[in-house]
Amino acid sequence: MMSTDAHDHDKTAGGAVQSVDRALQIMELIADAGAAGITELSVALGVHKSTVSRIVASLESRGFVEQAPGGRKYRIGFTVVRLAGSTTATMDLAKLGQDVCDDVAKKTGETTNLAVLNAAQAINVVESQGSSSVALKTWIGQPSPAHATSSGKALLAGLSERELRTLYSDELPGFTDNTITDLDQLIADLEASSARGWALADEELEVGLVALAAPVRDSTGAVVSALSISGPRYRLDPADAPQLAEGVVRAADTVSRRLGYRG
Repeated sequence: MMSTDAHDHDKTAGGAVQSVDRALQIMELIADAGAAGITELSVALGVHKSTVSRIVASLESRGFVEQAPGGRKYRIGFTVVRLAGSTTATMDLAKLGQDVCDDVAKKTGETTNLAVLNAAQAINVVESQGSSSVALKTWIGQPSPAHATSSGKALLAGLSERELRTLYSDELPGFTDNTITDLDQLIADLEASSARGWALADEELEVGLVALAAPVRDSTGAVVSALSISGPRYRLDPADAPQLAEGVVRAADTVSRRLGYRG
């Protein structure tokens, strides 16, 4: 016989699933109509207007829907557009960037990645293992703190100062003695990275690990990814970064051109 607690849990879970289903139905109705108001959504779903209003308010707070001009109806929000674009970009990167990463890894002997930005995390979506006897393994899909990695810095450099201050507080988490933990210092570092066209992380995430990265841009010129090489400090000397960066920048530019960038 089911316990009261288990019964209550099932009821709560069932209610949550129903709310999610209704939220998805609302988004589908809005997408089909172009824009829809609370009353018509309520009629279409057969639920009370207060229920629809509560769900729409939640969707609006996350950017999935937004008020259309006039303020009486809702339309699909930018979050949906951004997520769709992110999915397309990731698929394009995997298709268009793998051979470029393979070539860089072969030439440098170092692990080569393409990463994308997700909030304050850099996530690798393409990887090629270096040929050196001690190769680094950075798992596909593994998030890393953007402010402490070269790919993350190359991605963050594409944001405005206002966006950076919204994303971070004044104090950033530290991982080694070299990690930049002051936001103003990070912003200055990102400005320098943007000016020279590549970013460096010198033992900022792990002691002994050095990496450098260059931004990848889409057809609009926006930074959508970063191509990086990483390796142990005894092989990847920061003093050699400017020379190594030339090849990384060229490789990133190749991927950018494949994504339609003509800058």
